[in-house]
Amino acid sequence: MLLIAVAAVRISSRSGLPSLLLYLGIGVAIGQDGIGNIAFDNAELTQVIGYAALVVILAEGGLGTKWTEVRPALPAAAVLSTVGVAVSVGVTAAGAHYLVGLDWRQALIVGAVVSSTDAAAVFSVLRKVPLPSRITGTLEAESGFNDAPVVILVVAFSTAGPIEHWYVLLGEIALELAIGAALGIAVGFLGAYGLRRVALPASGLYPIAVMAIAVVAYAAGALAHGSGFLAVYLASMILGNAKLPHAPANRGFAEGLGWIAQIGMFVLLGLLVTPHDLINDFWPAVVIGLVLTMVARPLEVLVSLLPFRIPWQEQALMSWAGLRGAVPIILATIPMVAQVEGSERIFNIVFILVVVYTLIQGPTLPWLAKALRLGASSEASDLGVESAPLERLRGHLLSVAIPEGSRMHGVEVAELRLPAGAAVTLVVREDKSFVPGPATVLRHGDELLVVATDPVRDATERRLRAVGQGGKLAGWLGTGGGSTALGPPPGTETRFHRAGQRSGHRQKKPAG
Repeated sequence: MLLIAVAAVRISSRSGLPSLLLYLGIGVAIGQDGIGNIAFDNAELTQVIGYAALVVILAEGGLGTKWTEVRPALPAAAVLSTVGVAVSVGVTAAGAHYLVGLDWRQALIVGAVVSSTDAAAVFSVLRKVPLPSRITGTLEAESGFNDAPVVILVVAFSTAGPIEHWYVLLGEIALELAIGAALGIAVGFLGAYGLRRVALPASGLYPIAVMAIAVVAYAAGALAHGSGFLAVYLASMILGNAKLPHAPANRGFAEGLGWIAQIGMFVLLGLLVTPHDLINDFWPAVVIGLVLTMVARPLEVLVSLLPFRIPWQEQALMSWAGLRGAVPIILATIPMVAQVEGSERIFNIVFILVVVYTLIQGPTLPWLAKALRLGASSEASDLGVESAPLERLRGHLLSVAIPEGSRMHGVEVAELRLPAGAAVTLVVREDKSFVPGPATVLRHGDELLVVATDPVRDATERRLRAVGQGGKLAGWLGTGGGSTALGPPPGTETRFHRAGQRSGHRQKKPAG
């Protein structure tokens, strides 16, 4: 089974298809009507495991979210995740009712379930196509935010009894989102504050602590009758952008857990479906998917982004990039657990819709991005900077990788103009190390070791990133990074290692 999962990862990365299809296929293949003929129909267990996996996936997504990219896109993403969801639910439900014949309750459930997008599916096919940060930031933030209101809507529509006052439902959604956001931000900042100041006995405990904080954020939100999913995403995003010890290891650990969660969840969802029951619901799913893809999603993007004056090319790509993945299939188990009439048909429709339209949209996304001339990026490559605190010496050892495209190429060491208290002590070039002089010219592929005292550690990193973005004239040409700079330039990412009492440096291949 493990070998099959590994093979699925490799096929997914090479073919450009979202991995969820391969994992779902594994589940279907070993389930009923498959080679394994395993009978599994426990929707409640699937929902519990799916929720747990979704917490891990959201935590991993939040830890990998760059605040510098998401911050400008937050207003647009917030509108897409609220107003846009409402538009999508209404239009899709109307299509399901009038074109397919579902009653209004079933139609609203289907409309709500398929209104959540999946960033993992989007970026798995766009990873080779660089996009403007506004697009990636908006899509990523939208996928992290819209899970919360969609879950609330699906639960509300699946609850027995009619909804008498729609404004009461909107008020409950707003309250749950506010509680979840407040607790997520609080837990994130408190967790980051604690991890920066508490020296754990082993470096391997930091990734576990980060994931534990993310789970605490979800639990706090859920216990306070707020949105636990929004809480875990916001808390993880704060942790991912804080100056935490061993930040690369933290993200790597979360990424590994995310893969395990996705594989297990999708295989289980594939087991839950019965292939021969899908035949009668194939064309209804195709019709609802057409309404969602060709009408609801474009209208959702148009209405939500109207105040932001985003070019039509970017709106067109965002409309087509509304891939559905793990969340809709998980949410389709909620009406099954609530024993809503026709819930099995709802699950089959959602399952077919996700598979069919991911097969159609996924492979065509890179082509559309290039056709709309959104696949090129002329920005300078960012430096890879890692830091190991030298606690006893009250200093920091920074490892700086110079990738292809960095404007630090051709700059002399003296032209870096690092603040007093910082110095380049070693250069690793083509697997050879040497101590540089003031006139040493830096090149692509070099890795530098920079020692900085504690007071100038942040100013040193800002200066290094500024030179990487603007070259030797950074500062005079409008690129920040001097000792008085207020923050890193846009598009940068900081990664940290904490060495504790015995700090060391592990040589890495240069980025780029």
